[in-house]
Amino acid sequence: MNALGAIFDLDGTLVDTCACHELAWRALGESVGIPVSQEFFMRFFGRQNAPIIQALFEEAGRPAPDTTTSEMLAIRKEDSFRALVAESFPIMPGTFDLLAALHAQSWRLAIGSSAPQVNVDFMLGLMSQQKTKHSTSLNPFDAIVTGGCVSRGKPHPDVFLEAARRLQLPANACIVIEDAAPGIEAAHRAGMKCVALCSAGHTVQELAAADLIVHHLDELSPFRLQSLITL
Repeated sequence: MNALGAIFDLDGTLVDTCACHELAWRALGESVGIPVSQEFFMRFFGRQNAPIIQALFEEAGRPAPDTTTSEMLAIRKEDSFRALVAESFPIMPGTFDLLAALHAQSWRLAIGSSAPQVNVDFMLGLMSQQKTKHSTSLNPFDAIVTGGCVSRGKPHPDVFLEAARRLQLPANACIVIEDAAPGIEAAHRAGMKCVALCSAGHTVQELAAADLIVHHLDELSPFRLQSLITL
C-alpha cells in the first residue's frame, strides 16, 4: 500500500477548545470595550488572530489597531486561552484510539493548525500527559505545522500543503480531519479530501462541503479514511 497521511486540525478536532476560545475572545473584547457575540466568534473560529482582531474593531466602527497593538492583543487573548484550557483540557473522545490505529497501520500523521506555535506546543504537551494516563504507545506526530509556519492561514491551503510536504507525501495521498468551514475549504484547495467533525458550536449545514461528516472521532478508522482517498 502506498503511504498515506492524516492531517489533523487541533482546536475543536482533537481537543474540545471551543468554549475556552470563546471565553478568551469575550474577555479580550471586554478589555477593549467591544462586546464579542457568539455569532461573531463562530464566524471567525478557526482563523488566525490578526484578521479576527481586525474584523472585531472594524465591525465595531473603530479603526483596526496597528500591527504591534494587534500582536499584543493576540498575546493577551492566547494567554487567557491557555489558562482556561489548563483547567480542564478536554480531549475529544476517541482521539487516542484513532491516532494509535492510524499509527499501527503506518499512516504518517501531522498537525495542521492555524493556532500559534506556543498554543500547539502547550496543547500537545497536555496531550502527552493524557496519553501517559491512557497507557498508549502512540508516537509523536511526524510533522507539526502551525499558523506561524506559513504566510496565509485557512481558508488558504498553505498549512495543509506544508504539512504534506513535511510528511513527504503528495497532497492527494493525505486526508484532513477538521471541524470548521475555513479548514474544509483549505483542505479542498490543497487538493485533499476532508472529514468534518461536527463538534461544539458547529452544525452539519455549516460543514456540508466536507467529504464526510462525523459527530465523534470513534466513528473513524484507518479503513474508512483510506476509502475516501483517491490516488
